[in-house]
Amino acid sequence: MALFDLPLDELHTYSSGSVEPHDFDAFWSDTLTEARTHDLDARFELRTDTGLTTVDVYDVTFAGFGGHPVRGWLVMPAGTTRPLPLVVEFIGYGGGRGLPHSYLLWASAGMAHFVMDTRGQGSGWAPGDTADPVGNGPSLPGFMTRGIEDPHAYYYRRLITDAVRAVEAARSHPLTDAARTAAIGASQGGGLAIAVGGLIPDLAAVAPDVPFLCDFPRAISLTDRLPYREIGNYLKTHRGRAEQAKATLAYFDGVHFAARGRAPALFSVALEDQTCPPSTVFAAFNAYAHPDKEIEVYDFNDHEGGGPFQQAVQLARLPQLLKA
Repeated sequence: MALFDLPLDELHTYSSGSVEPHDFDAFWSDTLTEARTHDLDARFELRTDTGLTTVDVYDVTFAGFGGHPVRGWLVMPAGTTRPLPLVVEFIGYGGGRGLPHSYLLWASAGMAHFVMDTRGQGSGWAPGDTADPVGNGPSLPGFMTRGIEDPHAYYYRRLITDAVRAVEAARSHPLTDAARTAAIGASQGGGLAIAVGGLIPDLAAVAPDVPFLCDFPRAISLTDRLPYREIGNYLKTHRGRAEQAKATLAYFDGVHFAARGRAPALFSVALEDQTCPPSTVFAAFNAYAHPDKEIEVYDFNDHEGGGPFQQAVQLARLPQLLKA
């Protein structure tokens, strides 16, 4: 698909029309306070059956939203004896944590790499091991409309809380350096990285690639590609609920988390991306509060974005931000 969104010069000045809820900060403060009433209970089991000799792999379980068990991997250079810079990664829509040999990049760069499983997903393109035990009202197949009638019941309240707790769990390991922590991810993982960057005040870096969950009002009216289209299809059936749905989504919009970003940020965007339209990515980037921010633009790519080229950019930039 050729370019379909705003011209690049307009993207650099685009501002979202998403309206921030008046109680946005209180909503998330209360949500995280409630989550922290549960013991984090982070457990790290060293795996010896991976066939990998250059890395140590830990099978991780911690308590996420509601105290529900969430799984993850911690991968670090074999024989690590001192705390390392920490990269916490969140996964794209429909995927799970998969297998540990999929995560060798950051350990090969001398860092600890924590990968959070995604509750209830992990059956689309990579297997997962974390259930979502919470029910919800009527919803469309997928995750975008689960509990959309009430922000307290919405699926992404649970998942974003899991993401914050994942950072806390990863930082609790004695061989990770909490002061040198970056949150990364692509698509849904990028949206979670932005959210974490707005909710955790002392990250060293945030690196969202082609992020999802940003500028919902524009996204659901501009693209007919899934997953955003799940919301449109829901509203097509549930006539008259659009304002209610938008009011819920505003509590989870990456634009509002970005406005609270307190760490240097490295974004990426693809100008032919129909899944996460470039204007929605720029909406979050332009709103991002920390002055040290940059965005890599991939002119002729769809939702695959920069792929390994963006990883090369991250390998050059993140170690600088994670220096002692």
